[in-house]
Amino acid sequence: MNEVKVHAPATVANVVCGFDCLGFALSEPYDEILVRKINEPTIRITHLDDFGLPTDPKKNVVGVALQAMLDLINAGFGFEVEITKHIKPGSGIGSSSASSSGAVVAANHLLGDRFTKLELADFAMDGEKLASGERHADNVAPCIFGGFTLVRSTDPLDIVLLDFPPLFATVIHPQIEIKTSDARAILPKDVPLKDAIRQWSNLGSLVAALAKGDCDLISRSMEDLIVEPVRKSLIPEFDEVKSASLEAGALGGGISGSGPSIFMLSGTPEIAQKIAEAMSAVYGNTGIEFNIHVSQIESEGVRILMDN
Repeated sequence: MNEVKVHAPATVANVVCGFDCLGFALSEPYDEILVRKINEPTIRITHLDDFGLPTDPKKNVVGVALQAMLDLINAGFGFEVEITKHIKPGSGIGSSSASSSGAVVAANHLLGDRFTKLELADFAMDGEKLASGERHADNVAPCIFGGFTLVRSTDPLDIVLLDFPPLFATVIHPQIEIKTSDARAILPKDVPLKDAIRQWSNLGSLVAALAKGDCDLISRSMEDLIVEPVRKSLIPEFDEVKSASLEAGALGGGISGSGPSIFMLSGTPEIAQKIAEAMSAVYGNTGIEFNIHVSQIESEGVRILMDN
């Protein structure tokens, strides 16, 4: 086997009350990544898209993640990578994690599945550090494992797979740019204890609600007292989109990752589509271009499309 092509899903991180620890995978959009094993001890990257991302492996999340893998095994070979991105960089739905996660899963397949999914997530986190300055796993975990995931710890890495009922996500991506570093810079340095307690309670009840399939409790639990109040100022019409979505039947939602995307969860595809229409009506009056994705929560993470 000399080359492998994979499908790497977009992801939603934070999920309102689960900052830096909770995430889920989307069925679309996704990236396609082809990895070839080569005899030279180097990494070569080609982008088959128009996003203008760097091809220098030291400046590309794929290169950094694959190099972490190669360094661990003292490899005398390398990889050639072709990336076709459908997840726009800076969209807030895990563009960087899809690239790094997809690349390490593909490379691992070429190595005879030498590493576990947990180890692959650890490699992909090196790519996330390049993208955001932090080794966080709330995007790479659902991207690799699929479904809903909870990152209990990043040092050592400990990922918990969560049970969840059939759910649908509606995601609007305003065509504006929010840098993850800027979104992190405005986060509060201190949090009142009463707010922290409420946040912990919301996260715990959300995990319980997912396991029980209790949509009413899911709705009540999706409350963020810490991050959303400060980050929403970066996203035009955030409150209006959220209000219109709830009126259309959304269980709840908020900022996807560091933004600018906004996600809403619902229990049926029909309601998810109604939410998309409500979001579109709000942003249709702003003059800001936007994309909307309606997706089921994807139970499978990165998957093999082809191997030769």
